[in-house]
Amino acid sequence: MPHRTTSPARTPGRADDGTLPREGLSSQEVAERVELGLTNAQPNSTSRSLWAIVRTHLFTLFNLVLGLCGAVVIALGRWLDLLFLVAAVSNVVIGFVQEFSAKRQLDKIALLRRDPASVRRDGVLTKVPLEEIVLDDVLLLSRGDQVPADGEVLEADGLDIDESLLTGENDPVVKQPGDKVLSASSVTSGSGTVRVTAVGGKSHAFKLANEARQFAPIRSELRDSLARVVRWLSTALVPIIAVVLNGQMRAAGGWQHAFDTGAWQDALVASVSSVASMVPQGLALMTTITFAVAAVKLARQEVLIQEQPAVEVLARVDTVCFDKTGTLTEGGVSFDAARCLTPSAPSDTAHEAPAAAPDDAADLAATRADVVEPSPEAAAALAWFGADPHANPTAAALAEGYEHPNPHEPVAVLGFSSANRFSGVEFPDSGAWILGAPEVQLADAEHREAREHAQDLATAGMRTMVLSRAEHLVLAEPGKDGRRRAAQELPPDVKPQLLLTFREQVRSDARETLAYFTEQGIDLKVLSGDNPATVAAAARTAGMDVSHGAVDATQLPDDGEELHRAAREHSVFGRVSPHQKKNMVLGLQEGGRVVAMTGDGINDALALKHADLGIAMGNAAPATKAVSRLVLLDGQFSRLPSVLAEGRKIIANIERVTHLFLTKTGFSVLMGVVLGLLAWTFPFLPRQYSTADFLMLGAPSFILAMLPNSRRYVSGYLERALHFSVPSAVVVALCVVGLNLYERTVDHASSTREFQTSSFLVLVLVGLWILCVGSRPLTRIRLALVVAMYAGLVLVVVVPLSLTYHQFEVPHASLLWASLAFAFVGSVLVEINFRVHTRWLRRTQPAAFEAAARAE
Repeated sequence: MPHRTTSPARTPGRADDGTLPREGLSSQEVAERVELGLTNAQPNSTSRSLWAIVRTHLFTLFNLVLGLCGAVVIALGRWLDLLFLVAAVSNVVIGFVQEFSAKRQLDKIALLRRDPASVRRDGVLTKVPLEEIVLDDVLLLSRGDQVPADGEVLEADGLDIDESLLTGENDPVVKQPGDKVLSASSVTSGSGTVRVTAVGGKSHAFKLANEARQFAPIRSELRDSLARVVRWLSTALVPIIAVVLNGQMRAAGGWQHAFDTGAWQDALVASVSSVASMVPQGLALMTTITFAVAAVKLARQEVLIQEQPAVEVLARVDTVCFDKTGTLTEGGVSFDAARCLTPSAPSDTAHEAPAAAPDDAADLAATRADVVEPSPEAAAALAWFGADPHANPTAAALAEGYEHPNPHEPVAVLGFSSANRFSGVEFPDSGAWILGAPEVQLADAEHREAREHAQDLATAGMRTMVLSRAEHLVLAEPGKDGRRRAAQELPPDVKPQLLLTFREQVRSDARETLAYFTEQGIDLKVLSGDNPATVAAAARTAGMDVSHGAVDATQLPDDGEELHRAAREHSVFGRVSPHQKKNMVLGLQEGGRVVAMTGDGINDALALKHADLGIAMGNAAPATKAVSRLVLLDGQFSRLPSVLAEGRKIIANIERVTHLFLTKTGFSVLMGVVLGLLAWTFPFLPRQYSTADFLMLGAPSFILAMLPNSRRYVSGYLERALHFSVPSAVVVALCVVGLNLYERTVDHASSTREFQTSSFLVLVLVGLWILCVGSRPLTRIRLALVVAMYAGLVLVVVVPLSLTYHQFEVPHASLLWASLAFAFVGSVLVEINFRVHTRWLRRTQPAAFEAAARAE
């Protein structure tokens, strides 16, 4: 409906005789409140300080262990053995930058504009900055102002407040003296004075922003699973380090002998090599790099990833909640048609238009048979309403259909009032025209059929208005200035002429996108602050099943089991408050759902914040974007399927490489502990182990993580990874320890370098067979990758420069054949484990097995 002020409007807050109805605070009273801290200053802090972020990412047990290992290597001057620190440093830097960026985004959240406010102090109207408003100040509000603090209305002159930023309700709310107004709402028409009742941290806007600001890391199964492995290792790492260090010192002849002869240096380096290999920093780095690459790729598609694990989370989502306005619809209205008051009878001022076929299912029983062409006089009046520079979006939409306003200057203008829900204009040649709500203009019994027709159209998702005609507008008594204004009442001879319909534009990509999610087995929920009938119609147009209608959330509690049950059982909701949205999301999560929430308004911010994945549209409010994990920059809902595909690729590929990394961590721990307990020398220098790591894991895992993979997400990926990795790790450790036993008991002729080289061959050959089975089915790219790694192994052990760097020496014949035999046996055992794992997967996790089979 059009929202306009009376013309001319009186000065806000001032009575007709020019006196000030409220003097406001005195300077002394203001000073007292400032001293007490009762100002509107907005605290601007998150739950995470810069020091807390640094402490989280730098001061971890793993970083301490790796840092000490690095310090030892540096102190001993073994600079070429520092490669193991690259992944650790990269993890710290990337993690810090990512979280600090999130902190900066959260700190920017503000619901209030910084425009100065009009207040009355000492009886004088003055402008003060927002933060200098104090409790009990008298604010003067007029059209276009944002309410800077919570307050109570003292006086109102057609004061209409738009609370959609806070509630999601599109229609403005009329305010009367004694009513409450909330900070961050806006004045759409009229004027008034307001006494401030809450400022700063106690205001409604701050409470919403403060809850949205609180840092909460995104829930990522990949990251959570890695953290679980980290906790397990952290618990065992200290005693393991003790066993390894003691074992290497004993292997050097005992602690005293090692220190007396200087052998402690080699023992310490061997301990560093063993311990550093146990820390799975490579998996964390690979996960981070994969997320970063996905973020760059999606950015080219106008999708901004604000926290890297967001794409992985979307792959796990089984419930998508979204707002209507700005998400399902484009956020505006367009003029639909002028219609007869009843389907069977054209109005007096309309020329009948030819009937047309129904548009689509959203029109329900309403056909186009009642569409008419307004008379020239009515068209000119409609054009005037549409061309009015103060028209709201609904009235302005009339300009789409009517371009030529009445050329005469209006005799009188009746401003819109939310209380009366109509406005009007009077021309000297065509009389008065009233534009307003059907329930006001069709209230009489004689208009029952027209009223029912309007209700049918509204049920079909259309907004309806009525254009009526009268001889003259009703004029009020002259004011103090002698001028007469239109009174806020309908003329006695008013006669309805036309029914006007407007429709919200459902996004062109909404139907296809929702259909895709439905095909993927994802549950859809519409949570809107708008009218339930309007929400249901928009959802129907987008292809959702709304056979049970939309639930009116005003009939539900703000929280509790009843609200949670409704969220689980129903799909379309209207009149949902911001806190209900948040609690619905939390209720779905308590029921085991992984929830994504999309939206664009402040009323969506809390729900986006608490969802597993918050998605903001490109035109969203700044605070909503700041708390979201993902932003559709161009506002295209159809971007989400590509994000889902990218997420599935990430989580499926990371699961694949996790098999490799956990195997590596497992056999590193087993080798370190067994060799330490046996007091046998760890058979690898740090640089040798780094190269083995690169061939078995580093290069292959990076490539595997980037390959296409359409496998659907199935929970329990860590269990599956451990079931394959633990037996494989045991095989690798047994092979390396077995070669060590062979060298000690059978072949005593090998040098240290020969033995290190043969151990390197066993480790890498068995590791590459683990890569081979973990890459199956072997597509051309995966096969080429495996072959390339075998070729790389050959180059490492034959190129002279590599032999010098790694301190390798080709083993003599018997040791070489023994190492190849252990590698062959180990590879056979790995193959057996893979087949056993596949049968276990088919038997215990058929969903995961079938998902893998379909994807391949």
